[in-house]
Amino acid sequence: MAEALVIRNLSKRFGGLRAVQDLSFAVQDGETVALIGPNGAGKTTSFNLITGYHRPDTGSVFGFGRELVGLRPHEICGHGLARTFQVARPFGKMTVLANVMTGAFLRNKNLDTARSRARTAIEFVGLSAKEHTPARELTTIDQRRLEMARALATEPRLLLLDEVMAGLNHAEIDQAVAVIGKLSKRGLTIVIVEHVMRAIMAVARHIVVLDHGQKIAEGSPKDIVANQEVIRAYLGTGYRHEAPAEDAAC
Repeated sequence: MAEALVIRNLSKRFGGLRAVQDLSFAVQDGETVALIGPNGAGKTTSFNLITGYHRPDTGSVFGFGRELVGLRPHEICGHGLARTFQVARPFGKMTVLANVMTGAFLRNKNLDTARSRARTAIEFVGLSAKEHTPARELTTIDQRRLEMARALATEPRLLLLDEVMAGLNHAEIDQAVAVIGKLSKRGLTIVIVEHVMRAIMAVARHIVVLDHGQKIAEGSPKDIVANQEVIRAYLGTGYRHEAPAEDAAC
């Protein structure tokens, strides 16, 4: 199986803060990988480094065989890597449809084609009934769905999801798991940052664990939840796996 994403010895400091240190891991084409760890572990910073929002101090990022370090975010997106943000960033005055069309325009300059692509993405995330609603009027949960739709409209080969389930209730988490499972079955490569372990256990087949900017463990979900260092640093001794309704969705 080909490698979709390869991270080698990635490091980043902000002044005296070591945000990411010597991080290396790989994601296979079509695989769903989770990046987990406590707050401040370096997960979102890693996403920012991968997608060009920050430039690493050292290390390399290869997406589908091409070095991405030094490229701008829109160039990386054009290469097939799209992302969502931990805090939704919609164009508030624009409708849901117009927001998602901004993603579709990356590959489709024709207005009708971009609109059609956008509507397909909107329907996929369950926002069709609100496509003419201004983004600023959406609930936080629907703004997260909008983020995903806009990313999907760029027609990515690899999708990076940054805490898309934060604040969701159990039923909404199950719905999100089902959506991610459908994307995986379509062959999309996914890297997900998430704190909801019941969802991670359902969608991920490989997990990378960060703590204080360093990788402390990597392996299958079964191995990770039994890893004593991960239990100490993140899960806690009281962790007990609870499966979502759509467990093993991918």
